[in-house]
Amino acid sequence: MPGPGKRNMQPRPKVKSPGQTFKRLLALIMKRYKYHMIVVLVCVIVSVLASVQGTMFIQSLIDDYIIPLLGKPNPDFTPLLIAISKVALFYLLGAAATFAQAKIMVYVTQGTMKDLRCEIFSHMESLPIKYFDTHSHGDIMSVYTNDVDTLRQMVSQSMVQVFSSVITIVAVLISMFTLSVPLTLVTLLMVGVMMFVTKKVAEKSSKYFLAQQTDLGKENGYIEEMMQGQKVVKVFNHEKKSVEEFKELNDKLFESSYNANMFANILMPINAQLGNVNYVVCAIVGSALAIAGGGLFGLSLGALVSFMSFNKSFTQPINQVSQQFNSIIMALAGAERIFELLDEKSEEDNGYVTLVNAKKDGDKLTESKERTGIWAWKHVHRATGDVDYIPLKGALVMDGVDFGYTDEKMVLHDVKLYANPGEKIAFVGSTGAGKTTITNLINRFYDIQDGKIRYDGININKIKKADLRRSLGVVLQETNLFSDTIMENIRYGRLDATDEEVIAAAKLANADYFIRQLPDGYNTKIKADGGSLSQGQRQMLAIARAAVADPPALILDEATSSIDTLTERMVQDSMDKLMKGRTTFVIAHRLSTIKNSNCIIVLEQGRIIERGSHEQLLEKKGRYYQLYTGNAS
Repeated sequence: MPGPGKRNMQPRPKVKSPGQTFKRLLALIMKRYKYHMIVVLVCVIVSVLASVQGTMFIQSLIDDYIIPLLGKPNPDFTPLLIAISKVALFYLLGAAATFAQAKIMVYVTQGTMKDLRCEIFSHMESLPIKYFDTHSHGDIMSVYTNDVDTLRQMVSQSMVQVFSSVITIVAVLISMFTLSVPLTLVTLLMVGVMMFVTKKVAEKSSKYFLAQQTDLGKENGYIEEMMQGQKVVKVFNHEKKSVEEFKELNDKLFESSYNANMFANILMPINAQLGNVNYVVCAIVGSALAIAGGGLFGLSLGALVSFMSFNKSFTQPINQVSQQFNSIIMALAGAERIFELLDEKSEEDNGYVTLVNAKKDGDKLTESKERTGIWAWKHVHRATGDVDYIPLKGALVMDGVDFGYTDEKMVLHDVKLYANPGEKIAFVGSTGAGKTTITNLINRFYDIQDGKIRYDGININKIKKADLRRSLGVVLQETNLFSDTIMENIRYGRLDATDEEVIAAAKLANADYFIRQLPDGYNTKIKADGGSLSQGQRQMLAIARAAVADPPALILDEATSSIDTLTERMVQDSMDKLMKGRTTFVIAHRLSTIKNSNCIIVLEQGRIIERGSHEQLLEKKGRYYQLYTGNAS
């Protein structure tokens, strides 16, 4: 990942066709709200036809009602009132259709946003760890907030406006041709100019709107990093540099936003003026035809007035779309980012061996629906359908493992190790030696390029990832606590754990004492990732979470690194009890905590250079001896 100062040097993504993005968005909406959208479309048609019928009535109003009544001493207004009443009825129907359409679109819009957020979150949960290691968390959050919100505005307003404009243009065009072919051709010529201008400006604007959404995501990511790292910023007096880097990102956002909105905002005035020119030209030509009267292209006064109203109605949808252009292009840019996330490949899982509760039936193991404390791997033979239950013991073997986060740069080279059930295996080495990488591979957060990893004799590629991870309790150096009670944070390790089991796990991690000192004890709400708790207290809660899961195997990645020496002694005894009978993999910089390990593996640049017990490695006086004694000679 590039450093904060180089974020804006990343190339911006290529712009996809807005039409393709719109089609995909429309397909997404129609899939869930097909019948709602059909009703909306009908309502739009009714509303447009009611408006067109009213405009067409102007010709009849002038030619058939007003002009014949002029000069009459006792005019009869009854036919006129009846005709106007019919038109009013049509307008009333159109108003009712508009109201129904607006109400339905509120439901469709909010429902679409709800479904889309659920789909994004569900898909995000299916993505591999690699995705989160290579994407800014703030940028991902920007998809949920900025991009989804811009989409909401388009679905609720702009999309219906586009439908309405298209139907209006078709209906008005047909009506205009019935009134005057020459004036209609003049109007189409001017509209062609407007469409050409719109296309050229749209090409410019769409590029900058996508850049705007991308730059906004980068800025959000940077803000999130600075919020999380405020202590580091202040300790190293990095405030001024942080502001400079933020200004650099903000300038990029200003540049893309300025260009995007500049092109979008000039479009409506340009089209409005072209529409005015169109109106003037048609008025001049139409007046000449009306004065000439009769003939093939002659116009009555009523027809001219009606046509000029249609002329405005014909260019108005184009102006309305131009007015909505800003939000449409921004929303499509946001939709493209949403679809990019949804198109990310989910974590693959081709495993077919599952982890089940088991019970003994004589000399055999059988599956149990109840939690028995006995675990077994359920292996269904694909060819015969026979079922084998292999007891979970926790034996792990890595045979000739090669791995790299990219194929160009390998991190681990020909790693060979084995852990017998119940053994404690410790990894030591300098930073970047590959210690944490090995535990990531055991969890299958990443897949290896070469070699084999076997768990109880089963290739871990054959084990379902969820079941593999359920068999491993993990305590990480960086503790993550959630906005819930302490009770629920510990219960996160096993959701069906009782309150008594949660409390027992807290006692095992020596966390029970400080928990009971809190205002609401186990029901105390944790906020801001446990910011009110000390680092050591947060770490003990993480240990308690692993304890309540009661896993057959443990991975402890610097599990006591944040605990003071006195607390460490208390926790170490509890950890020893927790590790008893379980295969445990420990990563530790404090070598005093791993002296009782069955095997200590020393890594250097992704290779195992030493292995053995604490005493054996000290006798060798090699790399481990140097690390333990601090004697580099």
